[in-house]
Amino acid sequence: MDTPSQLAPDLGLLQILSEDGKLVDESLGLPSDEVLGRMHELMLRVRRLDERMMLRQRQGKIGFYGATTGQEATPVATVFATQPSDWIFPALRENAVMLGRGFPLEKWLAQVYGNSGDVLKGRQMPSHMSGREVNQVSWGSCLGPQLTQAVGAALGARLRGDDMVSVAFLGDGTTSEPDFHTAMNFAGVTRAPCVIVCQNNHWAISVPSEKQSASETFAIKARAYGMPGIRVDGNDVLAVHQVLAEAVARARRGEGPTLIEAVTYRIGAHSSSDDPTRYRSDDEVALWKTRDPLLRLERFLTARGLLDEAKGEALAEAIDAEISRAIAAVEGLEPPTRRSLFEDVYDALPWHLEEQCAESLALGDAPKEH
Repeated sequence: MDTPSQLAPDLGLLQILSEDGKLVDESLGLPSDEVLGRMHELMLRVRRLDERMMLRQRQGKIGFYGATTGQEATPVATVFATQPSDWIFPALRENAVMLGRGFPLEKWLAQVYGNSGDVLKGRQMPSHMSGREVNQVSWGSCLGPQLTQAVGAALGARLRGDDMVSVAFLGDGTTSEPDFHTAMNFAGVTRAPCVIVCQNNHWAISVPSEKQSASETFAIKARAYGMPGIRVDGNDVLAVHQVLAEAVARARRGEGPTLIEAVTYRIGAHSSSDDPTRYRSDDEVALWKTRDPLLRLERFLTARGLLDEAKGEALAEAIDAEISRAIAAVEGLEPPTRRSLFEDVYDALPWHLEEQCAESLALGDAPKEH
């Protein structure tokens, strides 16, 4: 029987770190110790942030949240496998890319709360963050449109002579949406400089992946569209980083798109609106917790002498303090101003909207204007 490493890239499972944090192949090139440390810090930051925000949702402070828990490896790897000029088209669990690219935590959290600190002015759902300053587009809860948008953006960049690569994300359930097939065909025919990443977390809310597709893997779907497909251990941040970096470089060289299937698992609920105990077993979750991407990386860093218990505790304390300060600052902000409802519609506000704005402000009970 073929082992995963002996199979075709779209049937096997590329792995650099075993589940106990040991190198599968000592000859493989690795990121620098500095980058490894930054990967760990970002992964831990996302984990602690998600824990806090799920608590805030349960306390009624925010309306909705979608945690990344168990799937941190892919967004973290993306930060280090792309250039800041590359555009990110996320799904629900890749918003950590913004933080890794330097988007301020308070501004990021303000988008969850939808208040006056939100660069989107409260117009988007929570967990649909975006920021032009870090080249990330907001995703839509109607699954799939971000894929065709990413292909189009990549083609637009090529027409301008820009070497930007777009990276688009989806879950396994989105492979059943028409937009997935349209985007794959569009990308394959035009050889668009893009990378399409499917985070196969085994559950499209309550639909298991084995009921989602009759294909042996999701990566193998790339064959029908004339592009490479690669299947990687999505809980191995080093393997995901390697695969993504190679796919991005390939696209930037003008060699066309790649489909990546990152095999991972959603440890928590699909979102704060979901109860996963209704459709999956505790034993299944317990098994995947042993494959935790954060613990795997920490074991590897500890064995290399880059992390110990004291360093880990100090880092966690510093991250918790940063999150607490940011939450306190953001929760003290007022809602978006009523005037903001009329902004960004036209370059210059026409007379009829000026009148409507004045009437709206005259109604009273509006947030203070600044």
